[in-house]
Amino acid sequence: MRVGLLGGSFNPAHAGHRHVADIARKKLCLDQIWLLVSPGNPLKPARGMAPFKARLASARAIADGRRVIATGIEEHLHTRYTVDTLRTLRIRFPRVRFVWLMGADNLVQLPVWNEWLEIARHSVFAVLPRPTYNHRALAGQAAQRLRPARRPERSAPALAGLTAPSWVFLPAPQNYESATAIRARHSGV
Repeated sequence: MRVGLLGGSFNPAHAGHRHVADIARKKLCLDQIWLLVSPGNPLKPARGMAPFKARLASARAIADGRRVIATGIEEHLHTRYTVDTLRTLRIRFPRVRFVWLMGADNLVQLPVWNEWLEIARHSVFAVLPRPTYNHRALAGQAAQRLRPARRPERSAPALAGLTAPSWVFLPAPQNYESATAIRARHSGV
């Protein structure tokens, strides 16, 4: 089984998340995408963060329950950092080939993640375009440091079966929806 992992706060989940999930599933030939709703992102302030159950419910509302599945598994695993979640999932599901999915905005900030080089050493991942971040991401510290592990876009269908470290940038149509903009619209800002 080949599973894409799209982690995030999902505060709230929106059409852009589903857009990324659908593109990744198709281009990477994945069986499923798991939307990993974080119980608490250590890099985001708690202020303005909706309760976990509300965020999980918003992710379930954009999932289909079959190919795109929303899960609160990180809360059950008691993992706070991506490196720990990935390590635990590989142990619990040894026959599943996981692909970590991230937007270009996360590739920009990857160097501030806990044990980011450990994540890259032991995971294959795909980076999806994000408006205003793509050039900065591909020129940034993480992309430069991980340049030897970057694979051409044509290898995307085989990414789940490649040995880590391996990653690919997936050019694709971009969705301009953002949780920040949604929250601002709802708060009247």
